[in-house]
Amino acid sequence: LAKFAVPLMVARFIHRDVCPPALNITAIALVLIFMPTLLVAAQPDLGTSILVALSGLFVLFLSGLSWRLIGVAIVLIAAFIPILWFFLMHDYQRQRVMMLLDPETDPLGAGYHIIQSKIAIGSGGLRGKGWLHGTQSQLEFLPERHTDFIFAVLAEELGLVGILILLALYILLIMRGLWIAARAQTTFGRVMAGGLMLILFVYVFVNIGMVSGILPVVGVPLPLVSYGGSALIVLMAGFGIVMSIHTHRKMLSKSV
Repeated sequence: LAKFAVPLMVARFIHRDVCPPALNITAIALVLIFMPTLLVAAQPDLGTSILVALSGLFVLFLSGLSWRLIGVAIVLIAAFIPILWFFLMHDYQRQRVMMLLDPETDPLGAGYHIIQSKIAIGSGGLRGKGWLHGTQSQLEFLPERHTDFIFAVLAEELGLVGILILLALYILLIMRGLWIAARAQTTFGRVMAGGLMLILFVYVFVNIGMVSGILPVVGVPLPLVSYGGSALIVLMAGFGIVMSIHTHRKMLSKSV
């Protein structure tokens, strides 16, 4: 819910100011972003806290921040990474990153998920093994196959052709949302719709990345595909906001 509420709160706050927002407005918006981020990180849930921060930062980015500020932020984040690694991250979080580099060091423990997922994706081939005929998924070698690792199941059973169709549908959905954002009549509509679409892109990218072994496992579901009621409700609420922005654009155009 925080990944949805934070961009809504930031967009509501900055839309009253000119774009790009002034430095003091940007500073207050950063406080609004990182207060819930730190609370989520303290649970501890580092993966979700990063996504919460990104959801708010996307809205700030779309509001027209200067590239100089963005560059300074990147440098500060890079300088903070060693502190995060040595002093703030828990042992199991560091272990997840190390498993990303070499999961074979613990094939029956922390690296089991990634290894089985790679086997499932690689064995699918071009056209897959057929619906409900995947060995890794149906024989239960692949953990969490109905939630976070559903992409590996689709890759094994539908093959490269199936996942390319899925990716094409995601791209079509995201591009349509960005088209609506670009044509919104208000600053709030532009940054909110654009931010929600970028959040959707990050969810897809992170899920596919962690299942493919190029990102650490952080427990992010695949939007509109993974099993889960709360994630689907929040996602549908986001789509509802985007459609409302599009509808109000038409109403404003007619009134003008």
